[in-house]
Amino acid sequence: MKFIVRLLLSAIAVVVLSKILPGVGVDTYTTAILVAVVLSFLNFLIKPILVILTLPVTLVTFGLFLLIINAIIILLVDYFIPGFTVNGILWAIIFSLLLSFLQSILFSILKDDKKK
Repeated sequence: MKFIVRLLLSAIAVVVLSKILPGVGVDTYTTAILVAVVLSFLNFLIKPILVILTLPVTLVTFGLFLLIINAIIILLVDYFIPGFTVNGILWAIIFSLLLSFLQSILFSILKDDKKK
């Protein structure tokens, strides 16, 4: 149940960011849910492989290369989901940063509700 709630909160964050950022677009709410599912799937399977393969570059750049890895994951989601568009790697980096920030806020609210 917690996983489904987290996916729905991620989908809400994707919709909000698509309304705010001009370089990111989502056609429907179903597309946003699909983006959240595929993004979590790619973060679970592909991202650890990319992090391990690019570990030397990540160490040299003091971890800033992880932003590029996140942008690559976002661009992969753009490639796989037809109703989701990201106009370039810069918008993918900005979307990734803001999505992480918004998800941390939404998930912390969810955590606070569980404590009461």
